[in-house]
Amino acid sequence: MSHKNYLPIVLVVLCSACGNTQYHKVQAADVQSHRDTISTFVLPTIPNILTKPEARASYLVEHYWDYTNFADTNYIHHPDIVEQAWVNYIDLMKLVPYSTAESSLTNMFNDKGKHKKCYLYLMELAEKYLYEPNSPMRNEELYIPTLKAILNSHVLDESEKIRPRNHLELALRNRQGTPATDFSYTLASGKQGTLYTLEAPYILLYINNPGCHACEETLNELRNNTTITQMVANGQMTILSLYPDENLNEWKKYLNAFPAEWINAYDAKQRLTKQRLYDLKAIPTLYLLGKDKTVLLKDASVSQIAHYLIGK
Repeated sequence: MSHKNYLPIVLVVLCSACGNTQYHKVQAADVQSHRDTISTFVLPTIPNILTKPEARASYLVEHYWDYTNFADTNYIHHPDIVEQAWVNYIDLMKLVPYSTAESSLTNMFNDKGKHKKCYLYLMELAEKYLYEPNSPMRNEELYIPTLKAILNSHVLDESEKIRPRNHLELALRNRQGTPATDFSYTLASGKQGTLYTLEAPYILLYINNPGCHACEETLNELRNNTTITQMVANGQMTILSLYPDENLNEWKKYLNAFPAEWINAYDAKQRLTKQRLYDLKAIPTLYLLGKDKTVLLKDASVSQIAHYLIGK
C-alpha cells in the first residue's frame, strides 16, 4: 500500500503572517466557487499576532480542519487532496506538544457533523499512517488518543468498534514508559530464564523469525551498529533474541547466524503469540528496556535505538 509524500508544510508555519493571510484568502475564495467538488484543501488563517513558530504550529494543528466539511461525502472521492492533507497534518504533530496533538486528534475524531462514510475513511487513514508497520509515520502515541475518540463515537456500531478496540488494547500493552510484560524463554540447551532475571543497564528485546528477509536485514543492522555492539561488549546492554513460533528445527538452522554474546532463545509455550503478551503486528520487533524493565522504546528501528542511546 502506497503512502503519500510529506509536503513542506513547515514553511506555512514559518512564513510571515501577512503572506499567510493572503494565501488563505485565495484558497477560501476557491472553495466558495467549488461547492460541489473538492478541488483544494484550505488551511486556517494563522493570526498575525502569533509570530513564534511554536505558537503558529499549535494554532495550525488546532484549527487544521476548520474549512473541511466532513458531512460532505465528496471528500472520500478525492484522496489525492484529503489523504495528502492528513499526511501533512500528522507531520505537523512533531512541532507541537503532545497535549496539543492529543487534543487535536480527539477533536478530529469527534463524530459530530461528520457523515459516517467520511468518518470511516478518516479511520482508515489513521490506521494506515499511524499503525501499519510499513508506514514511515507510524506512531502509537498519536494513535492511542485517536482510538479512544473512535471508541466514544456514536456513529459506529459495536461491530465496527471491534478492530479499533483490539488496536487500542495492543497499543496500551508494553507502552513506552510502562513496565514490560515478563515472560520465560528457553535456550537451545533446554535451560530456561525470564526477562526480569536479566541484569544490564539496557536490555534489547529482539523478537524475530530467522529466515525472513526483514529479520535478516535487522540482524545485519544490529551486528554492524557500532553503538550497540560496543555496549554489548562493555556489558552495558544485553540482547535477548527471541523466536516466538513453533518450528524449532527451522530456528536451530539459524543459530550460528546470531552473535554468541547474545541470548538466543525461543518461547517454548508461545505465550507471546497465543496470549498476545506483545504486539507482533510485524516481525521483527525491537523493544529497548531500561534496567528496571521499563519500556524505553517500543517497536523501534535499529537507527532509532542507536540514536536514543547516543543521546544518553
